[in-house]
Amino acid sequence: MGDDDTAVAFGSGDVPVLATPRVVALCEEASVAAVDGHLPAGQTTVGMRIQLDHLQPNAVGSTVAVRDHRGLVACGKVTRVMVDGERFLDKL
Repeated sequence: MGDDDTAVAFGSGDVPVLATPRVVALCEEASVAAVDGHLPAGQTTVGMRIQLDHLQPNAVGSTVAVRDHRGLVACGKVTRVMVDGERFLDKL
């Protein structure tokens, strides 16, 4: 985790700890990677719902996964739905 991942950098607080929006982004990145290469041609997934409990602060320079050296960092559920990419964009 670096300075660009902090609540200060994200504008979500005034302390230099892992920002909750960054935790959400990490969860989204992991869920996209989990289905990479497993979807039919023309299909993609889009975010629909995120339920997240950010349980503890993390300092700049720490390594963050589901857990850090002190225990569970966050837990939650990311719901993504499969859509036809072109039809989805046609709704814009």
